[in-house]
Order: sequence, then C-alpha cells, then structure tokens
Amino acid sequence: MVVVSSLILTGIYLNFMDQILAMFGGTVNAETFRYSREYFYYIASGIPFYMFGQALNPIIRSDGSPKFAMASTLAGAVLNIILDPVFIFVFKWGMMGAAVATVIGQIVTAVLAVWYILHMKLVKPSKKDFKLSGKICRRTLLLGITSFLSQISLVAAMAAINNMIRKYGAMDAVFGQEQYAQIPMAVVGIVMKFFQIVISIVVGMAAGCIPIVGYNMGAGMKQRVRKLFTKLLISEAVVGGVSLIIVEVFPHQLIGIFGAANESSYYTDFALKVFRIYLCMMVLACVNKACFIFLQAMGKAMESTMLSMVREIVFGVGFALLLPLFFGLDGVLYSMPLSDILTFIIALILITATYRELKQEVSING
Repeated sequence: MVVVSSLILTGIYLNFMDQILAMFGGTVNAETFRYSREYFYYIASGIPFYMFGQALNPIIRSDGSPKFAMASTLAGAVLNIILDPVFIFVFKWGMMGAAVATVIGQIVTAVLAVWYILHMKLVKPSKKDFKLSGKICRRTLLLGITSFLSQISLVAAMAAINNMIRKYGAMDAVFGQEQYAQIPMAVVGIVMKFFQIVISIVVGMAAGCIPIVGYNMGAGMKQRVRKLFTKLLISEAVVGGVSLIIVEVFPHQLIGIFGAANESSYYTDFALKVFRIYLCMMVLACVNKACFIFLQAMGKAMESTMLSMVREIVFGVGFALLLPLFFGLDGVLYSMPLSDILTFIIALILITATYRELKQEVSING
C-alpha cells in the first residue's frame, strides 16, 4: 500500500510541480520559484523512500525494537546533516545538494527498514503476506483517516498562510520591493521550522502515551488513563512554556542559527516580530496538539478529528484569509495565536468532559 500510494504521489507531484509550488506561495519572485522548483523536483523523487521508512518505523517499534526504529531514523538524519554542507559548499550543488542529501538520508532509513523486515522478531513475512487484501486495506485506511485529515488540514492552513504572506507582502512598502520580496516567506519558513521542532517533541510525548492508553482502556483501568492525561497535559504545557521563553528572550540567537547574519535590518526586524507574535501562544498550541492525539488514543476519533480540523481549516485558514483584510501582513501573524486561543477553549470543554467521563467510570468500576 505504501509503495503504490507513494508512486502515485510522486507522479502527481512531478506532473503538477508548478501548480503545487504556486499553491504554497513559491512564486513570490523568479528567484524563489527557481530555487523552489529545483528543491521540489529532487524531494518529490525521494517520496517513495521517505514514505516507506516512515510507514515501517511504527511496525519496527511494534515488533519490540524501538531502539532500532530510533537508530534507523537517526542514521538517515545524521547522514543528511553531514552531506548537506558537503553537497552545498564543496560540490557547489546549491539547492540540489540540500535536496539530494535529504533523499540519501531517506534512502538509508528505508534500506534499514527493509533489512529489519527480513529479520523481524515476532513475525516472519512470506511472499503470500504481501498480497493486497481488500478487507485489510479498508480497515487500515479507516484507522488512518483521522491522522490523514489532521495532516491534510494542516497543509491547507499552511497553503493559505503562505499565499496571504505573498499577497500582502507585495503590498507592503518595504517587502513590495523586488530585493526584499522574499523576506516574509523566508522568515515565516524559519519560524515554522522552529515550531515544528517543538511540535515534534509534543507529538512524541503524546504518541508515547498511545499504547499505554490502549492497554489501560482495554483493561478497564480508567483511573490510570486519567492520571496519564493529567501528566501529559502538564508536561506539554511545560514544553510550550520553555519554548515560549526561548522565543521571547533569545529571538536574535534563533535567527542567527538559520544564517541571518548577513541579511538586511528589514529581515532581522521582521523576524523578531514574527517570532514574538506568531508563537506567543506556544503553551496553548502544545496543549491543543496533545489533546488531539490523546483523544484519538482513547478511541474518540470523531472528537479528535473535528478539533484538529476546526483548528486548521475553520480557524487556521479562516483567520489567515480574514485578518489580513483589516491588518494587512500583520493579520497573517495574528491568525496563529488567535486560532490557538479559540481552539484551546474548545479543547478545554473536551478535556473537562473526558475527565468527567473517566471519573464516572472509575467510580462505577470501584
């Protein structure tokens, strides 16, 4: 299923490359489009390896080898980090070098996954096991639809944000000039990279709770689930709080990590502004994300999906399109914290209801 779907996606991406890049704001100017197109081509070509490695990772963990799963992922990431400067600066490959380094890292992770399939502990797959079964495919797709909708709604929100940045950046007195046109898109890209690092920690912590929640829910140990939910929410809030302090206190250092030393003052000033406005509700964003995943682990797929889609589609896309009408480019920045605040209000209602439900079931079961 992974191989087939990845080949289909690769075909779509390569055939509709220009349209996809335009959808995500890659046409802000000729230079940005050229770099985007070069990078996108190689990244799209590596999709089958990326998807295969990612899909096999949870299977490896489920087979009782979490260390191998982590090592295979880290091997690809470390190789990518090593090859990036070699391909970009030594071989002078530029954007192509960055993309090729990424794909090679993904290939290594995929190859390690294949090796593991042939040496699994609990399951020894034979040729007949690889034959597609309609029943299993349907069940797998149904179970994965929640995560798919959550991710695709995030993609839609990012597309809206990028396009609004391109549109209203062009209307700005400074960023409307050709030499500064790429600054808003580049800066928001940097800020989102930092945000993704934080959210990856949040997702990792929440995902680690999934098997524990499943086991205890099945065993009727609702009190344990309730305690775990409390600990997770507190931990995620701490992660968000630490991240917020870093953003508010050390924005110059964060900008410097991404090589902004030689950029103009307009770049630095806008970057400081984006970091401090766009990520000012990091605590709520982390708690919201933890809530999505924990509800899904409890079997509340509908609540989880709806909360995620409300955050990304209704609020994320809606405010990204609406607020710039009144606040211009700043409106795009305000869209994220406002979305997180309103999503947290809804999440708080669901969290309270979940606590009440678990408490009732605990008292009933003694």
